[in-house]
Amino acid sequence: MAENETETVALTAAFQASREVRPSAITGRETGLELLTSAFPAFVGRQVREAARLMTKSVSEGNYVFTTMSGAMTPAGLHRSCIVPLIENGCIDVLTTTGANLYHDAHRLLGHRLREVAPDAGDTRLREARIIRIYDIGFAEDVLLKTDQLFAYLLQEEEFQKSMTTAEMHNRLGRRLYEIEESLGVDQHSLLATAWKYGVPIFVGAPQDGSIFLNVVKLRAVRGEAFKFNLDIAADVYAMAALQWYAQNEGSTAVWILGGGVPKNYTLQGEPTLGQILDLPARGFDIDLQFCVDPVDNGALSSCPAGEGHTWGKVSAECVEFNSVYCHCDVTAVFPWLVHALFQAGGRREPRRLYDRLPEAVARLDADVLTRRDAILESLAATPAELGPED
Repeated sequence: MAENETETVALTAAFQASREVRPSAITGRETGLELLTSAFPAFVGRQVREAARLMTKSVSEGNYVFTTMSGAMTPAGLHRSCIVPLIENGCIDVLTTTGANLYHDAHRLLGHRLREVAPDAGDTRLREARIIRIYDIGFAEDVLLKTDQLFAYLLQEEEFQKSMTTAEMHNRLGRRLYEIEESLGVDQHSLLATAWKYGVPIFVGAPQDGSIFLNVVKLRAVRGEAFKFNLDIAADVYAMAALQWYAQNEGSTAVWILGGGVPKNYTLQGEPTLGQILDLPARGFDIDLQFCVDPVDNGALSSCPAGEGHTWGKVSAECVEFNSVYCHCDVTAVFPWLVHALFQAGGRREPRRLYDRLPEAVARLDADVLTRRDAILESLAATPAELGPED
């Protein structure tokens, strides 16, 4: 049989064995899990159904789950409905987000209200009333000033007067916020406090692009050299790579990408850091699921699907073929459904507390980089004249 005929036979057999597009009639008695399984047959609905499958697979098969979250998710409350419960139930092992998400989360613990507003309410009038708008969410400008005072107060404490990574900074802030929240009797702990309690490291890839760091700028300006806090960005990138190297050597890995932006790339670049920069045999993530509203044809990293990421070594070949999905949708519209379905499917496990394992992970990466030291140093000795294309 000719090669193309063999391929046709195989394709036909695979087609005949594939799932039939035949959704069940909705009765109103279905659980969220049953609804996702039976009533999301095609198009974006099918993408959402596949995301539900991969989330359940990530947890049930014990993958180390790295989650990224961009956009104004804490003002929208997605952390309260989804991220905090996922951390509490051991479903997120590492989180990368924006400084803004961590900052805005603190408004509620101080007792301030974020309220629904009309997107077309009139921004000049809102400004006159000193009301800040994030699309259809509004809060008083004074909320920002009070939150600035909170973080400035904490960052002046002795434990912050040294160089550290964003993971250490957020762990220390989380412990202090947990203590404050306990004294205030909040109804739910903040994202930083929850991550501290369950040992989930939180990274921020662009810390200077957020109001927590703006208070660092203020303290440096008014206290000068007496304020000794500093972020070690090289150590931060190395720590993320170390956690991914640790996870790859211990088992399988998954990445859940909520939105795009810096958090997405900061997490995914752990693999090129290991393979391209440190010359280690990193395989990339084993499961990749993404939620983003951006089109995939504009070259933006935010919309980069798993296949394109595979060309950079960010995800494995098996991931691209069997364990990836790009949900072209707003994460706030679908993610609560998926978390509900995950918990209905029994998606809970003991937290791994990877923050506590970070020194071990860094030590392992140090040891493995040392074995490649001579090769790396040799590559660094190349002159510009030697770096052109080979004949």
